[in-house]
Amino acid sequence: MGHTLAIGEVAERTGLAVSAIRFYEERGLIASERSERGHRRFRRATIRRLSFIMISQSLGYTLREISEMLEALPAGRTPTEGDWQRFAERFASDVAVRIEALERLRDKLDGCIGCGCLSLEVCGLWNADDAAAKLGSGPRWLLGDRAPVDR
Repeated sequence: MGHTLAIGEVAERTGLAVSAIRFYEERGLIASERSERGHRRFRRATIRRLSFIMISQSLGYTLREISEMLEALPAGRTPTEGDWQRFAERFASDVAVRIEALERLRDKLDGCIGCGCLSLEVCGLWNADDAAAKLGSGPRWLLGDRAPVDR
């Protein structure tokens, strides 16, 4: 089995509760091996996966999204540096999209967002007669559509 870690050691290293580690394992986000006595044993690379899960959750990713991203890593072996590099490139492009959306939110939340409420004085300028509704539902300017007059 090589050098593996007990669940308590993984919990100590990651700061996660043992129950959280079991939860992630039940969801298929991480895997363990069983010792001769039936105890869970984890490869050291599990620490990196758990760290990624924790960071991703703190950034608002759902467990389903995290699971889909982790599917890009090999399941039966410890990921190599090349595996992580390919994974990181894919993740980085998704993070860039999210950063762009957060920047739009930061820059436009105090003004008209194209949602159709027409409750602010500026809505009459940016979203006259609820023109944004023609583009779909929701806050059209925050979703990336452009207002007729760029702010």
